[in-house]
Amino acid sequence: MAGRCARVLQAVDTEFTADSVEWCPLEGCRHLLACGTYQLRRPDAASGSKGGLEVEEPHVRLGRLYLYSFNEDNSTSSLAEVQRRDTAAILDMKWCHIPVAGSALLGLADASGSIQLLRLGVSESSSLLQPVSSVILEEQCLALSLDWSTGKSGRASDQPLKIISSNSKGQLHFLKVNESGPGLQHVASWQAHHFEAWIAAFNYWQTEVVYSGGDDGLLKGWDTRMPAVSILTSNRHSMGVCSIQSSPHREHILATGSYDEHVLLWDTRSMKQPWADVPVQGGVWRLKWHPFHHHLLLVACMHSGFRILSCQKTTEKQEVVVMASHTLPNSLVYGADWSWLLARSLQPIPSSSFPLSEVGARLADWAYGLKLVNTSPATSLQAMVDDDGEGHARSQPKASLLDRKSGSQNYDYSSYPDGMNLDSSLLATCSFYDHVLHLWKWEAS
Repeated sequence: MAGRCARVLQAVDTEFTADSVEWCPLEGCRHLLACGTYQLRRPDAASGSKGGLEVEEPHVRLGRLYLYSFNEDNSTSSLAEVQRRDTAAILDMKWCHIPVAGSALLGLADASGSIQLLRLGVSESSSLLQPVSSVILEEQCLALSLDWSTGKSGRASDQPLKIISSNSKGQLHFLKVNESGPGLQHVASWQAHHFEAWIAAFNYWQTEVVYSGGDDGLLKGWDTRMPAVSILTSNRHSMGVCSIQSSPHREHILATGSYDEHVLLWDTRSMKQPWADVPVQGGVWRLKWHPFHHHLLLVACMHSGFRILSCQKTTEKQEVVVMASHTLPNSLVYGADWSWLLARSLQPIPSSSFPLSEVGARLADWAYGLKLVNTSPATSLQAMVDDDGEGHARSQPKASLLDRKSGSQNYDYSSYPDGMNLDSSLLATCSFYDHVLHLWKWEAS
């Protein structure tokens, strides 16, 4: 797989600085892409006086949620804006990997300290996200991350739907989702880190276990049945730990990333030392395993753009190869995600803009209906979260969807038409400062 390259298909101005991007994983909605933004509005002047002293207006953290539809024909590809919603600043978001009450759900972690759930409503002419539930995790703090327990395809029917979240006070919050509402139920909160808890994530193979990373440089593990008592503490990273993802394909594989500019790969059965240590020349804000190619890992590397790693671990060898590396000038890449669509012979569109009028985007996956064969169960983002608002950083370098079925899902690629390149992938990145969302095609050169 060596010799791969990525090329830009489109660049979209998000107006506010962009820090989170997520493709919908549910069949029938995989053409939809959500992008979250964050903008710190600084006061222009003192808002008044008190006792003869000038009083500054507090900083306001603004956000906007965009929903785009990916449209493809034989010669061009484009993202068309479907919806925008003004919100508190968004620091993380994730789609639930299964439909809930027949709909897709998007979870948001925002600067008001809240977790929000939005339901995707789909008709023949539009796709719109509407809020259905929210919970404030903690007053006077920022919700920094969230993860769903459904990262691995399928789940046992008796397993509740769960969310883990982290905040700027170093706390973790464990939530359950009432699926009939849907609504959020707070279960437990505990102090996990001395400073910001940048990231929280499930072990997708054992969802009672969650991991967290903090600005104290620690990677920790927790059993949600006994919260507040860590079952793992590692100081293997030398700076703040800000990204974690359990492999949804291979049990016991965990990826972590840090401001120390290293990606570490772990075997969760033996966490004394990682089995791979990969320098990526930039702080690692997000990690995403490919939805189909089990060994591929997408890395958002802040000022160093993004990397694609091939991570092979067998009884015979342990090998990590950098397959692609792209640095974008004057930008900090914070968001990155693989599309669940499989790329065809796409050409870049001629302009960096996109038509805002294409609201009635096609609602079927352009991948022509992936067959699902069910088997038996098988350096700046820190400035956002400073409580004083001054930006002092401590560290620096789915219509009704498929019915839920238990068990894992295997994919029958034989159903794809001629022209579908299984070695090509679509991905999206978004970046700070230049406030740009990029659509990429990655393929063998």
